[in-house]
Amino acid sequence: MTGADHQPYKMSFAVGGLLLNESVEVARMHAPSEAWDATLRRALEGGVTSLPKAASRRRTLREIVNRISTLSDEELGYLVQVADRQDQQALLWLATCRAYRFVREFATEVIHERFLSFQLDLPLESFDVLFAAKAEWDEGLAGISPTTRAKLRQVLFRMMREANVISDDNKILSAYVSPRLKAILAEKNPRDLVVFPGLSHDGGAL
Repeated sequence: MTGADHQPYKMSFAVGGLLLNESVEVARMHAPSEAWDATLRRALEGGVTSLPKAASRRRTLREIVNRISTLSDEELGYLVQVADRQDQQALLWLATCRAYRFVREFATEVIHERFLSFQLDLPLESFDVLFAAKAEWDEGLAGISPTTRAKLRQVLFRMMREANVISDDNKILSAYVSPRLKAILAEKNPRDLVVFPGLSHDGGAL
């Protein structure tokens, strides 16, 4: 069991998608010794070029910080200084899985298991099935409206496509990350590899 297993189900990820370019830009602004609140203030004041103005911009920046603040200094440095686009996508997918218990559970309990059993199609209904199962014992999830749930499903599938976890026609893709990034992740926490289809075949890694 990891700390993520005890997180409440925060479901605020229904913003945009993977937000790759914007996330890299905010990560580049962050100093290793800096509090993330300070980074967020500077991002709000200085402006992240591709974001809209006002309230939606603030919400998006808060969402970005919520995700990338889960990355270690080494991972952040790799994200902004070394990683190609594919590794950037992988790191931001990992950050989202760390930030959101439901996303991680979807990656490990649905995608990972389907990949291991060669069921590479990922129907939209797979989200609904997992959501319903978790909502049976979690009041927060149970209280989410069908409209919001549909939006969350739409955004999660968009993120997975942008992260190359699934194809445009919702087929699970075998993950590729560079050997260097895989080594960084394996050294920090090998169980993180399970969120990438095909990188970990250890069914007990959840």
